[in-house]
Amino acid sequence: MSPAGPLPAPETLNGPVVLADYDPDWPAWYATLARRARAALGERVVALHHAGSTSVPGLAAKPLIDMLLEVADSADEAAYVQALEAAGFVLRIRESDWFEHRLLKSAAPPANLHVYTAGEEEVRRMLAFRDHLRRDSADRALYEGTKRRLAARTWEKTQDYADAKGEVIAEIMSRALAWP
Repeated sequence: MSPAGPLPAPETLNGPVVLADYDPDWPAWYATLARRARAALGERVVALHHAGSTSVPGLAAKPLIDMLLEVADSADEAAYVQALEAAGFVLRIRESDWFEHRLLKSAAPPANLHVYTAGEEEVRRMLAFRDHLRRDSADRALYEGTKRRLAARTWEKTQDYADAKGEVIAEIMSRALAWP
């Protein structure tokens, strides 16, 4: 596929989001995925992080590992997409107008690999949110309660569920970014 070519249609869900209690195996899932990504890209990996709810001990989550990959230039798909696809990741989303974000998916273990240009502000925000939830039990409980309430609803698309969490994420993020 050419870098400017079409991507597969976004997945639909048409049902509730299934959350699992925290699984102590999730860090091992991440380690497996990280080894695959690093083997595929070598020195092109500027940084690689376990992010999202599966990276927060004690937090319920969809059993899907979120990873943040920082590369020299996320818009330069030729520098990394083909190598990642050969390693089992599939390009699913290209957001040129949102931090040049790319999303690749893995089926086993299930994962979302978010790709950004190294040093991008969105990476800092996502890691600040993760780190805050790791250290703040009250906000971790607030976030999990919100997720559980929303997960019980029927959603046409997974993104609708993600968008519905926006208000509580913004509230928690205001505290996360205030951390020294």
